[in-house]
Amino acid sequence: MNNDADSILLEVETLVMDWLNLSEAADALGLEINRVRQLLSDGDVVAIRRGERSVNSIPTLFILDGQVVKHLGGTLTVLSDSGYSTLEAIRWLFTFDESLPGSPIQALRENRGTEVKRRAQALAL
Repeated sequence: MNNDADSILLEVETLVMDWLNLSEAADALGLEINRVRQLLSDGDVVAIRRGERSVNSIPTLFILDGQVVKHLGGTLTVLSDSGYSTLEAIRWLFTFDESLPGSPIQALRENRGTEVKRRAQALAL
């Protein structure tokens, strides 16, 4: 990793308190682990490698009531299309935004996806 990615990773580790490995995410979603891998492949959720064993991990807040948070996949797509890396997207989702108020992931969990996607789309401009 380069220095920028290292500093973003440190920031993400500070912003995101709880993580699930893929097996734990599968349990939380009531799915087989292969289906979680498909969600990752489809861009519905993202994971980063972290910890001593460099295990693929998903932020716990990406799951709500046994499902992937509504509008998360669409927001991740918009961020990716705007040139955000996975780390940058996670950082953006967990960073406090005074205008929401709260973080974008909090707003998504409160079913305010339109507001969040609008802000994500503005990043591309």
